[in-house]
Amino acid sequence: MNTICIVLPILTVLMFDLGLTLKPQDFKLFMYRPMPIMAGLIGQIVMLPLIAWCICNAFNIPSLFAIGIMLIACSPGGSSSNVFSMLAGGDVALSVSLTALSSVITLFTIPALMGVVTQAVGNTTQVELPVMNLLMQNIVLMAVPIVLGLLLAMVRPATAERLHGVLKRLAFPALVVLVTIFFVQHRVTIVSSIATLGGAVTMLILATMGCGAVLAWIMHLTERERRTIVIEVGMQNAAQAITIACSPFVFNNETIAVPAIIYALMMNVVLLGYVGVIRREEGRV
Repeated sequence: MNTICIVLPILTVLMFDLGLTLKPQDFKLFMYRPMPIMAGLIGQIVMLPLIAWCICNAFNIPSLFAIGIMLIACSPGGSSSNVFSMLAGGDVALSVSLTALSSVITLFTIPALMGVVTQAVGNTTQVELPVMNLLMQNIVLMAVPIVLGLLLAMVRPATAERLHGVLKRLAFPALVVLVTIFFVQHRVTIVSSIATLGGAVTMLILATMGCGAVLAWIMHLTERERRTIVIEVGMQNAAQAITIACSPFVFNNETIAVPAIIYALMMNVVLLGYVGVIRREEGRV
């Protein structure tokens, strides 16, 4: 089974569903609350790739897997971060705005950053990045569905709300199916590399969450804002990373997608643990 035939519709649906939840003012929050927005975007766009690069070198990650880890680090925040922010008692409006802004900004930063990454490891992998193909794919698969969802929410808010109610129940099971199929197809590679990749990916999640907490502290954010920044910086769009890795128009290499599969699993485990700790501490107050 060709994984890309599954991941493309899933990513498109996820982005359309994200658009259904957005409002024009979500893109204007920076004007009213610049500090938390700056903290989130600096953590995601700047610090996350730097941390990922350091981890790849520290763990001596093989080149193709290193490209995969960097691809995750360059991806925008995942739409499920909004749910985790709500569960953690965070600032949901801030979470939605950061997801929206990072989804737009990374349309252009992913081709630029991944171009540098593939050049840095290109001698050992022979992997090249067709930058324009990646940019056009991002626009078609991410920008267009988000805009369509946003427009529908503006013109037919009741219809958009009903449709979101359906899609949000289907999106996660669909992603689970994708991960399961990918794991079955590449179980030998995943099992053989789980020790190294699992440790590196888990370290990436924990380090970026810690980075988010430090940025929130430096910028004197509130507790609710801090929780949201920690989640937004630590939770990336694994479906997009898998799509770019597997796409016949970009990398066309499913080995590059292996780190994103492991990341998708560990990300939910770590973030659920984070939410659990917060709820337990709040129960003691």
